[in-house]
Amino acid sequence: MSTALIIGASRGIGHELARQYKADGWRVIATARKPEHLEDLARLGAEAHQLDVRNADSIAALGWKLDDDKIDAAWLSAGVFGPRHDSFPTQHEFDEVMHTNVLAPMRLLPIVAPLVASTNGKLAVISSKMGSLEARHSTFGSTYRASKAALNSVLRDAAITYGSKGVTCVAFHPGWVKTDMGNETANLTPEESVRYLRATLAGLPQSANGSFINYDGTPIPW
Repeated sequence: MSTALIIGASRGIGHELARQYKADGWRVIATARKPEHLEDLARLGAEAHQLDVRNADSIAALGWKLDDDKIDAAWLSAGVFGPRHDSFPTQHEFDEVMHTNVLAPMRLLPIVAPLVASTNGKLAVISSKMGSLEARHSTFGSTYRASKAALNSVLRDAAITYGSKGVTCVAFHPGWVKTDMGNETANLTPEESVRYLRATLAGLPQSANGSFINYDGTPIPW
């Protein structure tokens, strides 16, 4: 049985990833911060682990729990948008976005990637086209944009470190999705986005290591 690890599965894309993988017969390991979300994941049949991605001790504890696991597909889905204004960000706004979207992956990838290497599997981070420097035509959500550009850099480093060990590391733009972050005017449901994401990841060759791609597999400029 193949195993999927979903970091940040309380709702939205992460929760739908857990649901779809489980429905397709995968063993699913999923994380969330709040007890009610852990209970929901357990009802899906996932192995639910408490994780606060902003807390180093919580991340270390997860690493200890997963120490002997072999992961075929890992997704880092936890993220926050932060301030929707483009003016002066407060220290709290900046710290919340950067700690969740950048520092957490920097801490998690060295724990997760070796588990994926054990299967020559695939590791994906949920980034955003808003993090692209070349494709940028707006400054809306500048703190979020900066965090996703930094996340892409972290992913590229992981691709260099773990690609030679058999891991295919990619950054995904999931599309504009009807989630709490994307809102109801978005053009994709979580179900549609995740179907694309899973199929695209499954079909990627190892030569795609270090790519920044759309949910449908088309490349996005850095």
